[in-house]
Amino acid sequence: MHEGNCTGMSSSNRTGSSPMTFTLTGIPGLEALHHWISIPFCALYLIALLGNCMILFIIKKTQSLHEPMYYLLSMLAVTDLGLVLCTLPTTLGIFWFNMRRIGFDACLTQMYFIHILSFIESSVLLAMAFDRFIAISHPLRHSSILTKTTVMKIGLVIILRGMVSLLPIPFLLKRLTYCGKIELSHSFCFHPDIMNLACADIKVNVFYGMIILLSTVGTDFIFIVLSYILIIKTVIGLATKEECLKALNTCVSHICAVLVFFIPMIGLSMIHRFGKNVPPLVNTLVAYTYLIIPPALNPIIYSIKSSQIREALLRALRRKTESEW
Repeated sequence: MHEGNCTGMSSSNRTGSSPMTFTLTGIPGLEALHHWISIPFCALYLIALLGNCMILFIIKKTQSLHEPMYYLLSMLAVTDLGLVLCTLPTTLGIFWFNMRRIGFDACLTQMYFIHILSFIESSVLLAMAFDRFIAISHPLRHSSILTKTTVMKIGLVIILRGMVSLLPIPFLLKRLTYCGKIELSHSFCFHPDIMNLACADIKVNVFYGMIILLSTVGTDFIFIVLSYILIIKTVIGLATKEECLKALNTCVSHICAVLVFFIPMIGLSMIHRFGKNVPPLVNTLVAYTYLIIPPALNPIIYSIKSSQIREALLRALRRKTESEW
């Protein structure tokens, strides 16, 4: 867009240099099926809400799960709940009631929290990789290195890192001039999506967004890979094949969570920056995969692969059944 396009926007859609509202988009080309499409989305949201609440409940009530790995898993569950609650109102609002309008400030607020929670999830996955490395490489010192206080400090640093690094983004978007098209590509607000609607120079936004993405999520991913290189190196040095498999088995859940989160996130970032010719439907599906699938799958992955959580869940269900009888 160029500056000359600004005449295309009516005064009713502008307040100074910012639009009063943006228009959200459901699934392009399938608007007539939104009511039916909402069924699997409702199922995924319900699984994510119930699954993550269940993880938090089980960890809180089970004394044997009061360990660093499960404290970090609790952080992951809270983050996933936050992501679900950020996107659920606007997504189901479009599917059920065709409520496509969102105020400019409300859009920036939603965008800010979506990105913060995404950065927090990335950092929590890094902390979990570090936990697995310590548990496998220094099993006898694991509990003394990662104490409850240390985990709480890690959590505080993760939150502050996300909040501070992303704080300039809403202000950088507010300074831009928007004109002509005010329709976003998703049913939620996403920084590159809003930025690309501006008819002003967005080089600062592009540069800052890229720097922040590389210095946070990019760095987290590199250190996660390095952690697993060190883990594999340690596992190779174990005495027996059974010990190797047992050690690697403790990492399977985390590896699945990393792949489920990072693959669609990287894909969405690439599409927004370089995929101008990608069909809108592909863009939309990758975005939903990035924000809805990980919160729904993470509790399932950890419930299946973690015998401690599985056993605690079965005990809780058994107690409930006995109390009913």
